[in-house]
Amino acid sequence: MLICIGIYIFYRTLLPTYNGNLDIANVQEEVTIHYDTYGIPHIYANNETDAFTALGFVHAQDRLWQMELIRRIAPGRLSEVFGEATLPTDRFFVASGIDENSEKTVNTLDKNSKSYKLAQAYINGINEFIEHGATPIEFYLTGIDKTEFTIKDIHNIFGYMAFSFAMAHKTDPLLTSIQQELGNEYLTDLGLHIDPKTTLLQNYPKNTAKVKNTLVSSIDKALKPLPIPQFIGSNSWVIAPQKTATGKVLFANDPHIGFSQPSVWYEAHVHTPTYEMYGYHLAGTPFPMLGHNRKIAYGMTMFENDDIDFYWEENNTTDASQYKTPTGFATFETTTKTIKVKDADDVTLTLKRSVHGPILNGIANGIDFEKPVAMCWVYTQRKNQLLEACYRMSHAENQQEFEQTVGKIHAPGLNLMYGDAENNIGWYAVGQLIERPSHVNSKLILNGSSGKDEPIRFMDASENPRATNPPWNYVYSANNQPDSINGSLYPGYYLPENRAKRIVELIEAKDTWTKADMMEMTLDVTAKVHAETIQEVLKLIENNEFSAKEKQAITVLQNWNGDNQLTDIAPTMYHSFIYQYLKNTFADELDQETFEMLIKTHILKRFTSPLLYQESVWYDDVSTEKEETRKDILLKSFKEAIANLETQLGKDMNAWTWNKVHTVEHPHPIGQVESLRSFFNVGPYEVPGTREVINNLGYHYDNSGTYKVYFGPSTRRIVDFSDIENSMSILPTGQSGNPFSEHYDDQAAMYVQGKFRKMMLNKEEIERTAKNTLTLK
Repeated sequence: MLICIGIYIFYRTLLPTYNGNLDIANVQEEVTIHYDTYGIPHIYANNETDAFTALGFVHAQDRLWQMELIRRIAPGRLSEVFGEATLPTDRFFVASGIDENSEKTVNTLDKNSKSYKLAQAYINGINEFIEHGATPIEFYLTGIDKTEFTIKDIHNIFGYMAFSFAMAHKTDPLLTSIQQELGNEYLTDLGLHIDPKTTLLQNYPKNTAKVKNTLVSSIDKALKPLPIPQFIGSNSWVIAPQKTATGKVLFANDPHIGFSQPSVWYEAHVHTPTYEMYGYHLAGTPFPMLGHNRKIAYGMTMFENDDIDFYWEENNTTDASQYKTPTGFATFETTTKTIKVKDADDVTLTLKRSVHGPILNGIANGIDFEKPVAMCWVYTQRKNQLLEACYRMSHAENQQEFEQTVGKIHAPGLNLMYGDAENNIGWYAVGQLIERPSHVNSKLILNGSSGKDEPIRFMDASENPRATNPPWNYVYSANNQPDSINGSLYPGYYLPENRAKRIVELIEAKDTWTKADMMEMTLDVTAKVHAETIQEVLKLIENNEFSAKEKQAITVLQNWNGDNQLTDIAPTMYHSFIYQYLKNTFADELDQETFEMLIKTHILKRFTSPLLYQESVWYDDVSTEKEETRKDILLKSFKEAIANLETQLGKDMNAWTWNKVHTVEHPHPIGQVESLRSFFNVGPYEVPGTREVINNLGYHYDNSGTYKVYFGPSTRRIVDFSDIENSMSILPTGQSGNPFSEHYDDQAAMYVQGKFRKMMLNKEEIERTAKNTLTLK
């Protein structure tokens, strides 16, 4: 009996406090927090300092564990929690330079600025909860202590966010390997324009059987254990009054981020006599990255610009501490770092840096290049004003004030989307862009010793593309290639035009858009490009012998309109075929690990369909004496796909429905322990949608025949300036990261069903319908 009582008392200490009165430090006047039906705090304060202190407190109450993990990534402190499993991750991020950049940035901040003071108020609120609030159960399970947060933690979180947007580390070393091993023709067929005069490296590590790349696979292994999701892509579109039924702006944004539990955004509505914002906050950050009020709405997508370059450095053959530069030999900068590892000895690293950045050899395990490889990243090279930029975005009163933010964001590259109550709309591509020499292909590792591959200049923010109140009356972004910059297309890792074309097609179709239309559009799962692609394949292979099952499959695919609903059969066939096509096309030239890396890249999404329409050097299977053609590979892949599905899902084709293979589960770091999985993880759920549709639910291809979704809309937001108090949203799981909270997963079923709920702004309604009220004094 006493044991049961003790367990109950302990359980009660883990619950969040949503009701009652609390006396906390640093609050000068009483703050009232109304929690709505979904656990979203509506914070009412008499001044902004108290409001942001309260925000820090309630944010920590629901998300302290998430805050703790995300602040540990950049300085390489995950192994203190998870042991040797995350040591590759810590080694990589210790070398990245984020932590040093954060230290430098904090030392230069204006301590009297409003942004700094409010950020410190937010930190004070977090620390007040750490000192007096309940300890999340994850701290007990991992055995770590709660410790105070600082302004530096905010910047380390920004740094991790910026890195998670970057794609070069997943792509450039791999493409360089393909070029060095196979030649320029192989890259040309992937849509890359390669200078035929490019010099191949004489000492590039060769693999006599297949192309191998240890750098990209090592980085992938380092990023795989991350307990916090990476940023992937996003959709947003804003429709001007001329195309809406009400004559007011409609705004939509659904950032695509890796799924996790808790989900990435924390919603909070903050109101003072001088400030109001309904915002979406990253863990441990005071100012919302997405938000709206009665005057403006803003959101973002990934720009996908290329802000990381890799450079080969050339060692001095007589002095290993030096490397070659255009003006002679320079000495590597060296530092020593110690990583503490739970249940193991500390690991000490000696880090080397060239003028370009950190040397990755010896940091990412297994890199066997003879030459050092340096990572040159805009984020750590340029002045960091992200805290001020986020403050200004959230405090802008109009479009002119919002535009003052643009030049203060150097990295990550973002598309900022804007709409307001004064009928203005806008799209702004932001981030520090680089003008490179015309011969440089930034998707390959560059020559660091000659000086010929160095940037010409950093471009002014005024040169970045934008559109404000365009005559076509809408703006959009779906990670697609932006407009030309200085007469040329800026290099990047842009996603295919599938989603962008679909957004334009739907918006152009009418001039009477409503909020309901916008919500429906965010759930669109039509993949016209996929349907067109499979028709091209069927046309090419039509004059061949097929089994009865294969003929049945052909009929289904011929009648497919590209829809990806739960009970559709065609998408199951299509994606089974695509995997076989990719394997039969690329796996003979690439080793298994490198092939798996290639099919995870953004560049794969760009060339998958175009390559199907053309002959290519890739189609020949180098392991056979015959020279295979496009038709040979596509026919083989189609037959294998149908045979695999029959083995996997049975002989009845009607049972090959998309819901059997396309599912989502929201993973919690502790949920990796199988016995705790059902308690901490949320799901799995069967889900419609697919890759590169508006309702973008993405997965990696592999030989399992299943498509486990790992990213998707991290929120779906619709802001209607004709009815601002009834704007709509949804989160993938729930508001709270506390598994004992009723708001841990109370939106999960709604999310997969395509439902929405209100983002309330009306004070009378908030007070009348509040489920809980907490007062801070």
